[in-house]
Amino acid sequence: MRIALTGEALIDFTASEAGTLAFLGHEGGSPLNTAVACARLGQPTAFLTQLSTDLFGERLMRFLERNGVDTRFILRSHAPSTLAFVERTPQTNRYAFYTRGSADATWSPEPLPQLPADCRFLHFGSISLLQEPAATRITELVTANAGRCVIVFDPNVRPSLISDMAAYRVRAMNWFSMADLVKLSDEDAELLAPDRPVDALAADCLKAGARAVIVTRGAGGATLWRTGHQALTVAAPRVKVVDTIGAGDTFTAGLSVALLAHGIERPAQFGELGDDAWHEVMRFAATAAALNCTREGADPPTLPAVHAALVREDNEAVVSRS
Repeated sequence: MRIALTGEALIDFTASEAGTLAFLGHEGGSPLNTAVACARLGQPTAFLTQLSTDLFGERLMRFLERNGVDTRFILRSHAPSTLAFVERTPQTNRYAFYTRGSADATWSPEPLPQLPADCRFLHFGSISLLQEPAATRITELVTANAGRCVIVFDPNVRPSLISDMAAYRVRAMNWFSMADLVKLSDEDAELLAPDRPVDALAADCLKAGARAVIVTRGAGGATLWRTGHQALTVAAPRVKVVDTIGAGDTFTAGLSVALLAHGIERPAQFGELGDDAWHEVMRFAATAAALNCTREGADPPTLPAVHAALVREDNEAVVSRS
């Protein structure tokens, strides 16, 4: 096990046509999507959550197993599965969540799971931090592994589940302080720091304790901030977009997989990574996310598919310069 993720696992019901009540079900949840993406990208990956024994929970368990995700730490419960309904719009996706009393929201292992010594990255975030007792146990798990694992935080802000946004913003600064790597979308940044430039929010995250902050902007690419360095931006590959669900999760997975490939296994090693290496890491993540967007639902690519796409991009760049 090299990467571990904790948080929600749910069924995304996506509207088959805007304005209708016809929905198609997909396995989802930001942490689950990221876990599957990490596994498909070739890193031994485990998922820590609690799944229902209902028909949706059984489907989620089979999906994780089919994708090679280590399920040894998954608990089971008779509580219902979390459900999400998604309507696509030209600008973004609208969500309605049904989480109260669900299996993943009531995840409360006793004692906390002990991650194996070879685990190097631990991801947390998303709507699991809005539900108790799961939120408390997740933060305790992160605290127990701080310094030993690279802690990755993706807030994946969902305003429909947040009754007090001001209080949420205060809590978010505490989560930033727990992370070595923070990944935000531009929509997350706007919700967390409205009317402030994104670089100011990135500076706040770094001041809180993060070693690196990356903000994604969809087709606009992604930008990295580190203390003492200039901001570094990579472009997003141009693809025919079919669906953006899971793109951010795949980007986050790509970061961890590429950082491991560059030898980053401990938080203290972040300072050893130069601009060229960071550019390669972010380009890998952006390419993985772009490939996810070429298919319906969250459907991350495999490692060979990403490598092939990177080779195509390089070849096209050579042709365009000649």
